[in-house]
Parts: sequence; structure tokens; C-alpha cells
Amino acid sequence: MLHRLTLGLTAFAFFALPLQAQQLAPAPEAASGVTEKALVRATSQMVVAAHPLATEAGREILRAGGNAIDAMVTVQLVLGLVEPQSSGLGGGAFLVHYDAEAKELETVDGRETAPAGATPQLFLDESGQPLKFLDAVVGGRSVGTPGTVRLLEDTHRRHGALAWRRVVQPAIDLARKGFAVTPRLNGLLAGDESLLQSPTLKAYFFGADGKPWPVGHVLVNEAYARTLETIRDEGAAGFYTGAVADGIVAAVAGGTDLQGKRNPGTLSRQDLAGYRTKLRPPVCLDYRGYDVCGMGPPSSGALAVGQILGLIEPTDIATLGPKSAEAWRLIGDASRLAFADRGRYVADEDFVAMPSGLLDDAYLASRATLLQGDRALAEDAAVAGEPSWDHAGLAPPRGDDASLELPSTSHFVIADKAGGVVSMTTTIENGFGSRLMTGGFILNNELTDFSFATQEDGRPIANAVAPGKRPRSSMAPTIVMKDGRPVIAVGSPGGSSIIGFVAGALVAMIDWKMDAQQAAALPHMLNRFGTFELEKGTAAETFEPALQALGFETKIGDLNSGLHAIVLTPEGLEGGADPRREGVALGD
Repeated sequence: MLHRLTLGLTAFAFFALPLQAQQLAPAPEAASGVTEKALVRATSQMVVAAHPLATEAGREILRAGGNAIDAMVTVQLVLGLVEPQSSGLGGGAFLVHYDAEAKELETVDGRETAPAGATPQLFLDESGQPLKFLDAVVGGRSVGTPGTVRLLEDTHRRHGALAWRRVVQPAIDLARKGFAVTPRLNGLLAGDESLLQSPTLKAYFFGADGKPWPVGHVLVNEAYARTLETIRDEGAAGFYTGAVADGIVAAVAGGTDLQGKRNPGTLSRQDLAGYRTKLRPPVCLDYRGYDVCGMGPPSSGALAVGQILGLIEPTDIATLGPKSAEAWRLIGDASRLAFADRGRYVADEDFVAMPSGLLDDAYLASRATLLQGDRALAEDAAVAGEPSWDHAGLAPPRGDDASLELPSTSHFVIADKAGGVVSMTTTIENGFGSRLMTGGFILNNELTDFSFATQEDGRPIANAVAPGKRPRSSMAPTIVMKDGRPVIAVGSPGGSSIIGFVAGALVAMIDWKMDAQQAAALPHMLNRFGTFELEKGTAAETFEPALQALGFETKIGDLNSGLHAIVLTPEGLEGGADPRREGVALGD
């Protein structure tokens, strides 16, 4: 029943953090650990986003009679201004949307695409070896065709209630008024010397002394305001053609690497003009009576999260609770199995065949037997399985992926008074993307989400680059349904860690009865490839001896998620914002 998801404070005080009053000002962030935020309740509508100005702008759109899609456009455009290192016009996004009027769930693929000029050698050096990550990222080589603007316009045309001009205008006004540099933005600027190699980024983010603008400095972005005015007046066509498109193509063609040497890409005006979003069927798994739904390939998020939940469903995770090392052994090894399948099989299914049986009950039940021991899975057991295929003949041989997905990105959730819900994860990939800026926005480095290697021991890799192909992602915007209605909207940034962040939050809310804020603040323990990662400065560190005794290697470090969640109850809405970042929940 729904009320089981929305009980108040749980008995698991070991993980529960003290709560404090919500504030609009960004909370300061420690180098590790988490700050404190309160559960936010509302009666009719809510926005949770990664920056207070974006959250406030979205709520104002709802107050003006807009719906969740209207607020989505405004939130994204403001995030592109105030959180430019994470998402924006130069990137892509995945949207999961519940249309309350049609009573339907839809997922929209606004992922970037590889240019027509991309070749299998894109990320290989002259000797045929994969490039080092930053050598591939910085410059035009890594830039894919952006999809966010097209996604915003397409979905707004289908579902928006307010005029397009109305929902774009708040970001224009804020770009001209300016916004204060936050502790998070200042810290990210200070920690990335590669930004100083870009004349446009250096001029915008740094003073004449070469130091990043201090906390509180007001940043005005006139170029962004002009770009948004073009989008306001001409729609997405004003971005994908004309002067804005020319600026993108020129920036990509003139890209340089960290040493200042030319590192151009092949993105063309034809690539931009031809970009289209795709409506794809939601990927759903029945978990303890709830339909957990998300984005399918090219995202691996819903499949991997679904596999983790499906593999642990036969266990009594609820009784074990979050203080149990055994519970985390099960979650961790389930994640290892999901990541093994992800690395071998998941890619843009418009280009490669994928097994149909990754979420089949029989396949998950068979894989779940691997968790029945009392110790960590041996390395040779945590390998890809053999799910069923729909197409005739034998399953094609596949190599394991060799891509590196680093944490960045942003996530927001929205619920409107009519029952519409948005869960959207949006990105330019690595922090500050390709380090190329044009028109007041940063261009993505999304192509580095492809596998740098194209084959392994003669077997082709599913996630290899190809013209027009969309790189595999771990983004996992999720809406949980019960009896045909949404009850949870959740998601997170974090590269491939997103999968573990979202799966852990769902277990926290569904099995451990935590509220949205407690789930967002839950100390992270992740296992993707065998090593258990424990969040530094939190109670997760105390699990290290027990997990080592179970046979795991462990590593303590920062796990900087950005989980945002809304739980929809018969009494109203409950929102949680990740205390590791500057986001807030606001509602009415």
C-alpha cells in the first residue's frame, strides 16, 4: 500500500541524519560527508532541483498555472545558467513523464548523437590504442549533437499549458540580472586547471588574476540571454540552425587539447539540423507490487536498476535493514551482476541487437541463485549471464565495454497539481564538458561515453561509436507506479554510480520505509566492479571491517550524488534534496 512508502522517521537512527529547517540559500558543502536538510511537505505541487534559483523558477511557473512540463523547461534553462558545469543547452537528457490527463507514462530520449563524420578510430591514438580520458575529452573531438533543446520543445509542444515564450523568459531575465557564485561552483572552478586553457571559460569564470570568481560574485551571462532569446522567438530551430548552430560548429572545429594543440571534432550543421528526439517505451520491473519504470537503451539505467531490484527481491532485505552488512552484500553483488550484463549487452538498440530477456523473471531468478551464499561473489562468478534473445539464430558474440563514465550531470523532479510528474536527468557528461563554450553555454563531451575500444579479443563491443549512434548512459530517471498512478519520482547524477544511488534510494523508500529526505541522505555503499566503495565521512565507513570479512575489497572515498525525490501520498507530496549538493525542494 502507498502509506508504507511514506512513514515518518524510521527505527534506523544509525543512518538517519538530524533535520533542520529548509532554506533557500545553498547549503555549504563539506569536502566529504553530508550536510543537513529537512523533509519538505506540500499539498498540491513541488519542484526539487540542484540549485535554489532553478527550483524557485520552476515553482513560480507552477504558480502561474503551468504544469510539470512547463516547469521542466524553465528549470532546465535556469540550471544551464546557474549550474553550467553539469547540464545545459549543449548537452542531452532523458525524461520520464507521467501525463495525468492521458494517464500514461512516456519516456523521451534526448541523448546526444555521434556526428556523421565519427569513425571507429575516434578515440584511438596513432598506434590504435585508446586515448587517455582527458586527451579525448578536451576539445571538439568529444562533442556530440546536443539534444536538450529539441527535447524541451518537443515535449512542451505536446504537453505544455503555458506559452513557450513564457517558460523561456525567466532564464533570460536571470542571465541578465546575474546570479551569485556558490561554494560548489567556486570549488569546482578552483579544482580544474583545464578550464584555464579555454579562453571563453577563462574569461567568464575567472578574474584577471587567473583565480575563479569568489563565492558571492555576481555572474552575468549576456551571451546566454541572447541565445535564449533566439530560442524563445524561433523555437528549437533557432538553436539547430542559423547563427547559434554556426557558433557550435565553429567551436567544435576550433577545439584544442590541454596542450593547446588542435583537437577538432566533425560536428556539422547537417548533424544539428537533422537531430530528433525519440519516444521510447518505458522499461519497467514489478518490485514488491510496485512498477519501477525508467528509460530504456541507450540508457542502461532502468535495466540495471531493475536487475538489482529483481535479484534481491527473493531476499528479506526489509528485515535485514540498512545496518546489516549482509543486506549490503546482497545489494552489492546484485549490482556487480547487473554491471556485468550492462557492459556486455547494453547500447543504442537502434544500432545493435540487444537481448530481450534481461528483466525476465526466469533469468533474474536464475541469476539470483548466485547470491545465496554467505560471502562475496568470486570474481569469475560476477560475469555477464546469458539472457534470451528474440531474433533468430545464436546470440552474437560480444566484448565487454571499455568506456569511462565520470560523475557530473543533474537531476530534477516535478509534480503539478493535476497529477503530472516529471523525472529528468540532464547532462553535458564530464564537469564542464568539452571545455568549449559558445553562445553562453558549454558543449558536451558525450561521445566519451562510447567505448574507446571497438572490440575485445576480436569480439565487437556493443557500445562502440558509429555515426548517428547514441552513447550508452547510466542516467536513471525513475517514476514508480502503484495501481496505475505515480507514487515516487527519483533520480541522481553521478556517472555510472547513478545506478547504485537510485537503486539504494528505492530500497530505502520501499523496503526500509524511509522518507524522501532520509533516502536522499542515506550514506552510500556501491559495488560496480568488485570493490565496495564506501562514502567518506559517513556511517558507511564503519562497514569496512564487516565487508572485508565477507570477502570484499573496499575503498573509502567521496560519492557525490545529487539524489532528488518526490513521494506522492494521499495526503500530499514529500520532497527530499540530496544534502551533498546545493539543491532544495519547494512546494505549495
